[in-house]
Amino acid sequence: MGKPIHVLSGPNLNLLGTREPEIYGRETLADVQARCEARAAALGHAIVFRQSNHEGQLIDWVQEARTEACALIINPAGYGHTSVALLDALKTLAIPIIECHLSNPAAREAFRRETYVSLAATGLVSGFGAASYELAVEAAAGLIGARASA
Repeated sequence: MGKPIHVLSGPNLNLLGTREPEIYGRETLADVQARCEARAAALGHAIVFRQSNHEGQLIDWVQEARTEACALIINPAGYGHTSVALLDALKTLAIPIIECHLSNPAAREAFRRETYVSLAATGLVSGFGAASYELAVEAAAGLIGARASA
């Protein structure tokens, strides 16, 4: 098995299952991690799954992914709308970047409709609840496979 797919989740996602379940669902972040690990394993990949409420920690993990990951999935949460520093870190990656959201930001408040992360992302998966992460794993695996056969 090659390098793992790194999955990063931003602020407040540690509260999944209890924070605004009408928007984000009732599954916990541990449930999401288990979904990602199972889907990745079925596709022949390993997962490194992390969450932080701290912007600098997320940036450190993005920088680590430059050499340690074959793809990056990131749910930047609120930092997607505010962090130019996170965008700058993402722009250093030469691996596929999948932006992931549990809800559909385009159907929510106007300020959520655009993210800085989208400027660096290869693709976007949103609006499918916890399944968004699984779909992002599938997309990342597909992009990794396409690169390997090119």
